Amino acid sequence: MPDHSITSLDALARLYPNPIAPASIAKEIDHVDEHYAALIAASPFFVLATNGPEGLDCSPRGDQPGFVTVKDAKTLLIPDRKGNNRLDSLKNILFDDRIGMLFLIPGYGETLRVNGRATLSSDPGLCGQFEMAGKLPACVIVVKVEAAYFQCSRAVVRGDLWNPGKHVDRRTLPSAGQILQGITERNAAIETFDGEAYDKALPERVKATLY
Repeated sequence: MPDHSITSLDALARLYPNPIAPASIAKEIDHVDEHYAALIAASPFFVLATNGPEGLDCSPRGDQPGFVTVKDAKTLLIPDRKGNNRLDSLKNILFDDRIGMLFLIPGYGETLRVNGRATLSSDPGLCGQFEMAGKLPACVIVVKVEAAYFQCSRAVVRGDLWNPGKHVDRRTLPSAGQILQGITERNAAIETFDGEAYDKALPERVKATLY
């Protein structure tokens, strides 16, 4: 059987022979300008990529549009809102400060990619800037921007991501409770979840612990 593995840059280049379009290079800058700042201000959601001792991880982050603050052209501030306290991303940042961010804006085709280095701060004055519903984040992720560039809309267009007619009926997919019950039933070392009770309580629990 022939081996079709791609193991070199030369082999990769033979599959993609066209030169990179000038716009693909020009769009990348080492800071957040006024246009990229506008995209960040409009975004209610981004995915945070980190690297830790156990490998790579991606974590969803969401809040009201503008929850990521552009302090200046080289600095972003991200409140760490309440979660499940696994702290995967935060632990990874302590291990390796390099991060990647992918911002999405509902209704807007282009996405925004920001790469940089992150530190964690529990400074009361800094956390106080992000009070929400009377509660403060435990810490703020401070990002020093190294690269920022938009991604063209092809992926969003192909996925028809913002088409409400393509929204999935949740009833056709396993619920969080069903997933947990299935996993725990197969693992004798873990107490089995009551999936139905978990699903019933989840909406109110999410509502009560957003911040």
